Amino acid sequence: MATPELPNAVIADALEELGDLYELDGAIVHRVVAYRSAAKRVREASVSVAALARAGRATELPGIGATLQEKIVTLLDAGTIPAAERLRAKFPPGLIAITRIPGLGPKRARLLQLELGIDSPESLREAALAQRLRGVRGLGPKFEANVLAALQAGAAERAAPRILLPKAIAVGAALIAGLSERARPGTRIELAGSVRRQADSVKDLDLIATTSRPAALAGTLAGLDEIESVSAAGGAGARGRTHAGMTVDLRIAKPSQHGNLLQHFTGSARHNAALREASVRGGLHVSEYGLLEDASGRTRTCATEAELYELLGLAYIEPELREDRGELQAARLDGGAGLPALVRLEDIRGDLHCHTIASDGHNSIEEMAAAARERGYEYLAFTDHSASHGFGNDVSPDQLRRQIELVHRENARIDGIELLAGSEVNILPDGGLDYEDELLAELDWVIASMHTAFAMSEQKMTERMIAAIEHPLVRAIGHPTGRLIARRAPYAIDLDAVFAAAARTGTMLEINGNPDRRDLSDVQARAAARAGATIVIDSDAHRVLTLENMRWGVASARRGWLTAADVANSRSLAQLRELGKQPRK
Repeated sequence: MATPELPNAVIADALEELGDLYELDGAIVHRVVAYRSAAKRVREASVSVAALARAGRATELPGIGATLQEKIVTLLDAGTIPAAERLRAKFPPGLIAITRIPGLGPKRARLLQLELGIDSPESLREAALAQRLRGVRGLGPKFEANVLAALQAGAAERAAPRILLPKAIAVGAALIAGLSERARPGTRIELAGSVRRQADSVKDLDLIATTSRPAALAGTLAGLDEIESVSAAGGAGARGRTHAGMTVDLRIAKPSQHGNLLQHFTGSARHNAALREASVRGGLHVSEYGLLEDASGRTRTCATEAELYELLGLAYIEPELREDRGELQAARLDGGAGLPALVRLEDIRGDLHCHTIASDGHNSIEEMAAAARERGYEYLAFTDHSASHGFGNDVSPDQLRRQIELVHRENARIDGIELLAGSEVNILPDGGLDYEDELLAELDWVIASMHTAFAMSEQKMTERMIAAIEHPLVRAIGHPTGRLIARRAPYAIDLDAVFAAAARTGTMLEINGNPDRRDLSDVQARAAARAGATIVIDSDAHRVLTLENMRWGVASARRGWLTAADVANSRSLAQLRELGKQPRK
């Protein structure tokens, strides 16, 4: 029997380790980055990289050249990469484990080895407890505390990957397409779980299906190109794993049970537990198979979710709300009057945060305007980065004046959409802005964001943010917490104080639709709206294609119980101008 090929995760781990070893060895940064980028591409690949490499086609993946193709084949044949073996011999085995701890990395791991002889997580813990780390140049007590916290949390072990929603949806769509091609007519397959609830990121995929031949459908999962392995398959469904490391659960039932199955595998664990508890009090037992009545002993099945919720005395609850955040209580009130009429993508009438080639965007004013008009928008604000963005491609005051002219010129030329000349200005550490008020007053729209100095105390960061909120020319605050999902935690800030200041001044708070951000989060957006703040949903598009990011911002708004009335850019431009801090006419 042939030995199974290495999964993508194992190949990615080997390339990532090689990058770490090269950095420990002092290799040039380009080589280190090349291996880490290759590892990321392999880990995220939707097909078997081993199969591609065997066919000489691994170079089809971005960032994989002939040298890496050769190293992958060597790894498949020999179980190791010779270069990694040579480098491993130069360093203690525990040093690589140290590099995986947040805040360390190969450079600091090497520094600690040279200065203190630390060569494993265990010796690192001992040194931290003895307060020896703080004596190393460039480190300190805070670093020491962070290391102890990370070790306590087991951070040296690789966490299970979470996939951002857009990529999870794409993988799910590919699986559904592959299963549907092999299924009998009348088969119905759809995504459920956290993907259907539109969560920020997901760790697994739930597919539910109804078909007349369940065992046959379950058996086809293993044959899909996206599937690395299948651990179980039968009449009730199948469980597999994608090449990118996601668990896939395919659940199958009769068409008459479709509503029961879809509801059960869409609701969060907390929502479903609360639903079961409430139902038991009414003499009913809810499961994916049906609704068991204590009085009659009969099990009732539901073809739709709406039918199931109705039998439970509830109005239909939208998937995004099924998180046990008060939705069951709201669904019981006056036939569901307590549930919000959630904002829809179709309600959005304009985008107030996008970038062009004037800063770090990839398309021109004309191209972005045409694409926004095709999406049916009535208005679009151009908000290129200001003079102290900190990452290059920023716009000097003179360049901004030129940009204003160009936007107004294009606005006079194009029909069917109103173009606003704006800027995403940087909020400086003291709360000031990096353009003079005289120049800001020439703009139609000002959105202020933090891009630097994230390590300030909560009090200082809050004061900084509120100073920008109170600036009379700032219409909105962009990505208010600074988080990057699974990559960077929010900075310390008192959001209650921020929400109160925004409500008091009429400054809008953004839900940034970039799928890496979705900032404000759903919970924060709901709290902001309850505090009286007005929300604006933006794409933060840096190219024509990422105007699509609006979709993910709306998803966060829906999860946050927001209606169209809560969202500023569900209004016409004339109505938008009537809000507290309105764009200049």
